[in-house]
Amino acid sequence: MMFNKQITRREMLRNTSAMAGVAAAHSMLPMWMPKLAFAPANSAPRGDVLISVFLRGGADMLNMVIPHAEDAYYAARPKLAIPRPDASGNDPKVLDLDGFFGLHPALAPLLPVFKGGEMAAVHATGSPDETRSHFEAMDFMERGTPGDFSLHTGWIGRHLATLDTGNTSPVRAVGWGTAVQASLRGTVSPVAIKSIADYHLGGDLKAAARMMTAIDSLYKLDSDTLYASAQATTSAIQVVAGIGYQNYQPQNGATYPESDFANALKQTAALIRANVGLEAACIDLGGWDTHVNQGGVEGEQASLMTDLAEGLAAFHSDMGVDMQRVTVVVMSEFGRRVQENGGGGTDHGHGSALLTMSGSLSSGKPVLANWPGMSEDKLDRGEDLAITIDYRDILGELMTNRLHNPAVDQVFPNYTPKAPGLFKA
Repeated sequence: MMFNKQITRREMLRNTSAMAGVAAAHSMLPMWMPKLAFAPANSAPRGDVLISVFLRGGADMLNMVIPHAEDAYYAARPKLAIPRPDASGNDPKVLDLDGFFGLHPALAPLLPVFKGGEMAAVHATGSPDETRSHFEAMDFMERGTPGDFSLHTGWIGRHLATLDTGNTSPVRAVGWGTAVQASLRGTVSPVAIKSIADYHLGGDLKAAARMMTAIDSLYKLDSDTLYASAQATTSAIQVVAGIGYQNYQPQNGATYPESDFANALKQTAALIRANVGLEAACIDLGGWDTHVNQGGVEGEQASLMTDLAEGLAAFHSDMGVDMQRVTVVVMSEFGRRVQENGGGGTDHGHGSALLTMSGSLSSGKPVLANWPGMSEDKLDRGEDLAITIDYRDILGELMTNRLHNPAVDQVFPNYTPKAPGLFKA
């Protein structure tokens, strides 16, 4: 993008808002250093870095964290069910975790993390709201207020707003993608980044530098909201440019697969290691609305699980001991029906599972559950897995024990979470 002296303020704002890269406007990029101290004083977060992964579409967690000791699971899914760990034959089988639950074979890269005590699932969990609408369910979960649209901020946004760490970093909250996720909405301005490699002002370094100067002069009034928006964007560009991402080398032998999801995790790892004040990041992985051709051991859902598992396993290896200061939560808007449908898939359901990965899990169990059972009389509406643990119970304990936020009542208003005993204090 060439610099134009006649460009208007609003055109300039549009250009800065569309910037997607990290080219340095004011200086050459430094070589990567794993422990680069780039954040200003007192900008480091007090608690863990939170990474929220949202599986868009309503993931069938019953075929991901599988209750292989439940006869009703196999009766309801003659085509989609994954063979028990002790089944005969050479077909891939459930990877046993505790004698009752196990992992889909496509999640095999995560089995060592589960066995090592740094990953756990919470089953029969989710939002208590009964909607089966994707949009409503996602909105409620990301607001953290099931059944209530009156609050327009997201649960992570409220967490950041109520936790004063002295962190003024422009990348305190990052949403990977073209738009900021609803859970990040709040008074702390998040930044949306599709790719660090493309997050920059257009043109060469000299043109970008002129653009920076022009932005600063055009939006010079602190009370001007356009100035504030442009300033936040340009500040984020400068911070992200300073980490020298093109020189980032994953540690501990970690190798990230070639996928958008894995790339977002790799970029998150780079921001964490650069110590630029990142406190929360959101990553989406879509495609989980498997009404038809879901597949069992192989198929559409298995491919999605492979992407998820390989990315998370690489991130876990890369972080190494730094997982002690990182917590990953993986959730979806709702589960799927217990009974498979006639199209080789599953329809919208209710109860689901939530995955956590952290170096600070306390339960010692690979799966936490107040298991409701899967016989018809135990199912929600006679067709869906019942919810026995509200997802806010998990996130509330996360807030208190790992993010050190005492204002849980403001993050989840009108609800008092009951700690399931998942996270160390």
